[in-house]
Amino acid sequence: MGKGGNASKAVHRDSTRLLEERKEKIAKAPQFKWQTSGEEPHVQRRKDISRDHPEVKKLFGPDHFTKYTVAFALCFQLFSLHLLMGAPWYQWLFCCYTLSGTINHGLTLAMHEASHGLMGKGVTRNKVLGIFANLSMVIPAAISFKRYHMEHHRYQGEDIMDVDIPCALEGWFFRTRPRKVLWCFLQPLFYSLRPMFVNPKEPTTWEFINYASSAMFATIVYRFFGIAGVAYLACGTLLGMGIHPAAGHFISEHYVMHDGQETYSYYGPLNWFTFHVGYHNEHHDFPFVTGKNLRKVRAIAPEYYDDIPHYHSWVKVIYDYIMDINISPYSRVKRVTLENEEIEAIRARGGLVK
Repeated sequence: MGKGGNASKAVHRDSTRLLEERKEKIAKAPQFKWQTSGEEPHVQRRKDISRDHPEVKKLFGPDHFTKYTVAFALCFQLFSLHLLMGAPWYQWLFCCYTLSGTINHGLTLAMHEASHGLMGKGVTRNKVLGIFANLSMVIPAAISFKRYHMEHHRYQGEDIMDVDIPCALEGWFFRTRPRKVLWCFLQPLFYSLRPMFVNPKEPTTWEFINYASSAMFATIVYRFFGIAGVAYLACGTLLGMGIHPAAGHFISEHYVMHDGQETYSYYGPLNWFTFHVGYHNEHHDFPFVTGKNLRKVRAIAPEYYDDIPHYHSWVKVIYDYIMDINISPYSRVKRVTLENEEIEAIRARGGLVK
């Protein structure tokens, strides 16, 4: 007992020492908006709203109609491929950016709904539906996204754990206006590769199913529409997640435009094409509420949302991000609340979810 107790104390001292070393690194590299104490803002607001408006819990649960929206979008993409066969390059490119880009971006948000278990009942059903929403994107991402996104919610801003936050190299390099334009174009690349370097995870069986499903769908598209058909879908994904009006939500959600405000909502018309992901404070406060009901959360508790900074234009968000020299990939809140042994324990079991 004595030896075991001493060993436990030694481990705790080592962990505390390592945590202090991480905090010392923060002091030497203060470019991010670091917090070394306190939890993310949504925990307390969720408690307060649930206390003041218990009826909000009636909004919990999936939207079973989402899968039909996804099926329609997928069919529309295939119909577009049929109409564009033999079209001149400029018409192809215009439709690739406007139609394919918007639809595929919307499908990434359907995939987001599935990651929260909001497309149907049961974990397996949502994984299958998430993979289904992922098909026309060509790039397999549904299952890996779910694993990382759950950690983004549970550990918002946490150093190492939240891979939604740009790495220090991005913040150092993409600070000038031309470089920020390039960063916006390359957002799909950073979103897909950053997790592999910051917080790598071993792929699971479901991820291999995701890979195989995407490859099979791309093969079918190639069989009927040729390489131009596959390129139309893949480029639509890349363009739709780059400098595109819908992609404004990547910046608007958590980039600090107003000191003291960590998460921002958008209340504009593009919510109709993105499963209302713009209601982002509402979403982080109540991640169990499906997109179409997030408006109702705000309607139930307007005193908690109406007076905090929010947006009405994602295009303006992108413009402000590029033009304001005081805003860069560094403009994110990062925090250190987990000890090293806690991070290693989460990594050892493959993350919060598999």
